[in-house]
Amino acid sequence: MHHHNHYYGQAHILARYCGLNDLHPPRMRGYLQHGWNVACGWNPVHEFFDGAWRYTWSDPPRRRGHSLGRRNYHVIGAPFLYLADMEPDLGKVPEEERSGTLWFLFHGWEGGGKGGKIEGDHARLISEIKETETEQVTISLYYTEFERPEVRRAYEKAGFEVICFGKRGWNYEGTDRRFLYKQLETFRRFKRVAANRLSTAIFFGTAVGCQPAVYGDPMELEGDNPLFGGQARIKRLWPEMHGKDVDLAAARATTDVELGRSYVMPPAELRMLFDWNVRD
Repeated sequence: MHHHNHYYGQAHILARYCGLNDLHPPRMRGYLQHGWNVACGWNPVHEFFDGAWRYTWSDPPRRRGHSLGRRNYHVIGAPFLYLADMEPDLGKVPEEERSGTLWFLFHGWEGGGKGGKIEGDHARLISEIKETETEQVTISLYYTEFERPEVRRAYEKAGFEVICFGKRGWNYEGTDRRFLYKQLETFRRFKRVAANRLSTAIFFGTAVGCQPAVYGDPMELEGDNPLFGGQARIKRLWPEMHGKDVDLAAARATTDVELGRSYVMPPAELRMLFDWNVRD
């Protein structure tokens, strides 16, 4: 099993859904998409073992992969959708009690010397958030920014509550298997979800009832690979997801496509696909 499959505890969620041990999920003989992706499901330089299956959340990455000559795709739906179905009441409050905006800063990654650090005008972004949001704002930082005091304190000094959902894990170490549980629970009490780049969090929040928004300085990512096409391509292909007040019906329709809602499988089918059935 590639260690990316454990990111955010996704393999753990799918194991639980299949009625198996979610503390130590069984091996998945393939590669599981771990975040919303504008390419074929993975980064441009990801290495694959020959013949391994590629499990994507939705059909667009499969189609893009096929256009590149890649095969062995299977679309299964985002693990977050399986979790939401298993936890229908986690964090849920009456619709009229949802309030505020959960705002996700575009984040870096565990790149070490290879890059992965974001740079941008935080002061200008803070000013735009304050001008735009009419209710209280909670800023979510990934740990790579939460542990940078100059970034975290900028938002704290601006008067925002600043939170961190934890670590996705790396090489099977430090994986917070409750990561997506905590996100789901938090999303369900907010009215809006926003970010400075279209990202996984925007789709997750929209999927569980938040009004999405994408605006502000998108920041620069050190070592960002240009093969994805950059922000211009993303805004061109998903214009309905950008802006401070987007059309909710259109955003939900796009979210269902990008998270693969129609591809979510029953437990028996998923166990068969992953070869997780017990053999006599």
